[in-house]
Amino acid sequence: MEKKTFLNLSLSELGVGTYLGEPDSQTSQGYKDVIQRAFERGVNVVDTAIVYRYMKSERDVGEVAKKVGRENLIISTKGGYVPYDIDSGQDFREYFYEKFISSDIIDPKDMSPQGHYLGVKFIEWCFSKSLENMQTEYIDIYFLHNPEEQLSFTSREDFLRKLEGCFYFLEEMVKIGKLRFYGFATWNGFRVPSSSKQHLSLVEILKVAEKVGGKDHHMRFIQLPYNLAMTEAYTLKNQEMEGQKLSTLEACQTLGIYTYISASIYQARVLGRVPQRLKDFFHLEKDTHVALQFVRSTPGVGTALVGMSKSNHLYENLELFAMPKVEQSKFLSLFQ
Repeated sequence: MEKKTFLNLSLSELGVGTYLGEPDSQTSQGYKDVIQRAFERGVNVVDTAIVYRYMKSERDVGEVAKKVGRENLIISTKGGYVPYDIDSGQDFREYFYEKFISSDIIDPKDMSPQGHYLGVKFIEWCFSKSLENMQTEYIDIYFLHNPEEQLSFTSREDFLRKLEGCFYFLEEMVKIGKLRFYGFATWNGFRVPSSSKQHLSLVEILKVAEKVGGKDHHMRFIQLPYNLAMTEAYTLKNQEMEGQKLSTLEACQTLGIYTYISASIYQARVLGRVPQRLKDFFHLEKDTHVALQFVRSTPGVGTALVGMSKSNHLYENLELFAMPKVEQSKFLSLFQ
């Protein structure tokens, strides 16, 4: 498995995602087996979130990290949506009011209809709970989860003010050794036109990061979807830098930001839909292999995340990563 060096990290080009599945023991065992077996084959990147499977995914990741050695995995998690702990013994309403309303962590009028919140006290609570769930003393990358959702109901000025508060907290976590880097995990923000209300400007975000943490700030990662059906990260020139229009992947290369690619195989929706001409182009037969080869061969891609709770899916994906990428000039011919 190829590793990519970024700052002081060495990251595998394939990462295990832990989003999908029921919060049951069978799914948990599946994820734990995959993370363990992936690690044995050189995969050290694991991505999760406090809301995934009602905190079960974070706990599964933590169990494996203790087994293989915490220092041997690069773990990212996320905060931004109101979570629920399925092991709490409370129903959601009771849990929500006890943990967030009665304690004044959340002001309901500032919460989105989808349960998104970006207050500092809330992010601090989520961060601490994630440490507890994963039984770890530190998080490698902490993502603010779909922060662009705030822009649907608040002003950009207020959004940037909220970011600044969160960044101060996250930089403090770096200082005390509980965090290494932070960033944005998005769905729409980096793949919509600059005129869109939910658009995220990397230059604007980094100005906030530099205000808070100086030139040596730790806002160094983003996560965004990119696949055969969603190519905007590479094809849409929605980032403006010094009078130039760049795609998000191009801008990240210029700005020194590492990219995690989510939905690399579009949550398996590519299966049975890859045209023969693409199979011929890549000299591959399996739909998943074509989809992953497309992603990993794209300039600017860091680590491709794939949700995997079954070992046979892991082994199939690893077959592709044992092959070379497509030569860049050939790959770029796809877009001509």
